[in-house]
Amino acid sequence: MLFLKENIMCYRTKLNSELSKIEKSFNARFVDSDKYKPQLEINGFSFKLNPVILDEDRGHITMANWGLIPFWAKDDKIKKMTLNARIETADQKPAYRGVVKNRCLILADGYYEWQWLDPKGKEKQKYLIMPKDQEVFGFAGFYSDWTNPETNEKITSYTIATTEANELMSEIHNNKKRMPIIIKEKDRNEWLNGKELAQFSFPYDVSLEAEKV
Repeated sequence: MLFLKENIMCYRTKLNSELSKIEKSFNARFVDSDKYKPQLEINGFSFKLNPVILDEDRGHITMANWGLIPFWAKDDKIKKMTLNARIETADQKPAYRGVVKNRCLILADGYYEWQWLDPKGKEKQKYLIMPKDQEVFGFAGFYSDWTNPETNEKITSYTIATTEANELMSEIHNNKKRMPIIIKEKDRNEWLNGKELAQFSFPYDVSLEAEKV
């Protein structure tokens, strides 16, 4: 089966807030608080555990691996291509169409993007982007439970949904013009409840601010 790599766009996030602040922001408790380590920059290609809230357990914050592994995968190599999912086509792609109803919130307090300063991207400016009205927020995500056939280890993994860039992100992410979907606080349950994907495509948006770093 042929897999086409998504236009990777959001693969560096930030979650440096105190544990108590995260829990208060989502009215949820960490299942295993010892596993939470504040991080100024999370690299998606490290495929490490990060805090998420799953639709099936909204009162708890669990840890899941970035890079979605479909339940049918024979190994975990696909995770390199599933850090992001284009929301416009997620229900059509083999890796995602079976999990578009498996909704999660990936917790963060910022993410990073690079603006190309020349046509080939040899010079870039790094930005930290945050919503103006949420100190800790949730990216829209899909998740999957996969069992490693060699070890029988159960792994919960996720992908961040992306959409067309808004005006600010079109200027910053000027080579791909995509952005991750940040769920408004009032819409968190709507996303987790499985509301239609089209309702979260651009022009669905939150007000963002960016600073050079």
